[in-house]
Amino acid sequence: MFTDKVAVVTGGAKGIGKTIVEEFRKAGASVCVIELLPNDYFTGNIADQTVLETFARKVIADYGHVDYLVNNALPLMKGINTCSWDEFNYALQVGVTAPFYLTKLFMPYFAPGAAVVNISSSRDRMSQPQTESYTAAKGGIAALTHALAVSLAGKVRVNSISPGWIEANGEVWTGPDASQQPAGRVGNPLDIANMVLFLCSDKAGFITGENICIDGGMTRQMIYHNDFGWTLQGGDEH
Repeated sequence: MFTDKVAVVTGGAKGIGKTIVEEFRKAGASVCVIELLPNDYFTGNIADQTVLETFARKVIADYGHVDYLVNNALPLMKGINTCSWDEFNYALQVGVTAPFYLTKLFMPYFAPGAAVVNISSSRDRMSQPQTESYTAAKGGIAALTHALAVSLAGKVRVNSISPGWIEANGEVWTGPDASQQPAGRVGNPLDIANMVLFLCSDKAGFITGENICIDGGMTRQMIYHNDFGWTLQGGDEH
């Protein structure tokens, strides 16, 4: 389905990113990974402008064009009690600035029918305590998505995916961890990778500027204290 296509994936050496890379390759695409961890294409920190520029030059030198850009790299998660100025800005650099700048760098080289898929999070709409840096980055990339979709109208489709609880290490969750989710299970990386490939395909040709939440219905479930067995504990703690 993606024979002769070129996909760029950030954070592609483990977890969801690794599965996205594997699925693209199974479908015939050439994949260019940039990741802090060692990998088979490019190792580097996407928070660094010169690293992004070097990476982009390598991709274009090797392939001449880009069909798909998947901004998947994971921002730092720290909360307001412990997150420093530099750490918060670093999270935004990884989670928002780098996706923006890579899109800008590849803009002259996107092939006809190109697509960008940004990986946000269900935390773009709900939170746990002490997650400000990650949540801000994920909210930022969700908003960046529709801005880019409008700016690149007619040239590149831009969409985002907001995963919920995705178990990336192969652990099987049962009992309340699974049943608390309307879908009855915890998600896995393939749940996200399948949507990435769909959004990059011609089947999604009329979808742009959209955010798709893949969370087993968890963000759609209303929770009230003492309702359907839900009980708030520690609600008075700070």
